[in-house]
Amino acid sequence: MLNIFLKSLKDILSPTTLSFILKVGLGSIFAWSFILYFSWDSFSVLVSSLVSYIPFVGKFDFVKEGSSFILALVTGYILVIVTISILTSLYAPKILIKLAKKHYPNVVVRDESSLTKSIAITIKSSVLFLVLFILFLPIIIFVPVVGQLVMLWLWALLLKEPTLYDVSTLFANQKEIKSEKSLWIIAIIASLFNYVPLLNIFASLFAYIMFMHWYLSRP
Repeated sequence: MLNIFLKSLKDILSPTTLSFILKVGLGSIFAWSFILYFSWDSFSVLVSSLVSYIPFVGKFDFVKEGSSFILALVTGYILVIVTISILTSLYAPKILIKLAKKHYPNVVVRDESSLTKSIAITIKSSVLFLVLFILFLPIIIFVPVVGQLVMLWLWALLLKEPTLYDVSTLFANQKEIKSEKSLWIIAIIASLFNYVPLLNIFASLFAYIMFMHWYLSRP
């Protein structure tokens, strides 16, 4: 796994991938910053209203009022990450094929992906992530360490299924690798980027590249 990580790290810093990441990542940040700048008050009220319906958390006025700005900021940050995940799912396959042919000249590209299905899986994972984030918000806010571990699991959940589908339809059989525990480890490693602002724009594509190397380097 260490070798896969180092190889993926080298790939993620190549000009091709950096260009893609900066376009998608900074584009998503700029787009949401622009939208939220002109609708921040309404957005903050919406987030505060939604929080009021969450069991346990919604009963605390200081969470709804005093922390509304922080909660809105965190929600905006999550929207940026979800947007990056969706855009990566749409445009990453071309980069993966190029990297695969570079590292594994004899690789056979299957390319059996369906754009509609890829989008559907990504949206499904994004919705599931957002729902679980709201449900686990009391733990994330009030339980140190455990809350961060739950958040890490949620980030990995957001990445795992879309990445699995897109990579497997290019190079593998999805049923063959779906049960592998290594996929969770890779998703969790990539999700660590989400804890650092700006580095979070690397998370989705890094997961794709690690998945690719993990499968194609197997004996």
